[in-house]
Amino acid sequence: MTDFAARRTMMVDTQVRPSDVTKFPIIDAMLSIARENFVPAAQREAAYMGENLELGSGRVILEPRTLAKMLDALDVSNDELVLDVGAAMGYSSAVIAHMAEAVVALEEDEAMASEAQEALADAGIDNVILHVGPLAEGAAQHGPYDVMLVQGGVAELPLALQDQLKEGGRVACLFMEGALGEVRIGHKQGGTISWRMSFNAGAPVLAGFAKEKAFEF
Repeated sequence: MTDFAARRTMMVDTQVRPSDVTKFPIIDAMLSIARENFVPAAQREAAYMGENLELGSGRVILEPRTLAKMLDALDVSNDELVLDVGAAMGYSSAVIAHMAEAVVALEEDEAMASEAQEALADAGIDNVILHVGPLAEGAAQHGPYDVMLVQGGVAELPLALQDQLKEGGRVACLFMEGALGEVRIGHKQGGTISWRMSFNAGAPVLAGFAKEKAFEF
């Protein structure tokens, strides 16, 4: 019988804390959410590895360090509404739900969304709304959002998502340029988002988040 609780503690002690993530709500959430219940059954043994977990079709569950550092930089508070873009099987949403007032978990893969719904219910998490639809379109009917995170690589943030971020809101995106990526935190002021570099990470670029092709004559 695998001791997942011990692995969870080890994940926090070896991947999260050494990355300068010390905020109690993040540590607490990552210690209390059973990550193994939010990954495909065949990958439970790999749930606590310090790398992205492949889901196929260019989708991943971001490594614990990347998610923790994103949340650290965003500093989510308990009166905020968060859009979790590409929630997959719900792990990131479950973690964010620990620190936010409510989370809208956006997922376009219906099979993953239904697994997320089940895993969240089993974990007794009741402040997450699952929204099934294209990731690049967001979930406007539940917005606007105080905070957004994108669970995968982007070349640019689609306009629909930019529009759903509140004035004064914050967003974390992993911008990929070739094989190298950097997480940037965006702040929306005067209707536009200004970005600053936060840390390096990597993930495949999500469908719908590649650069628009420039028009050529």
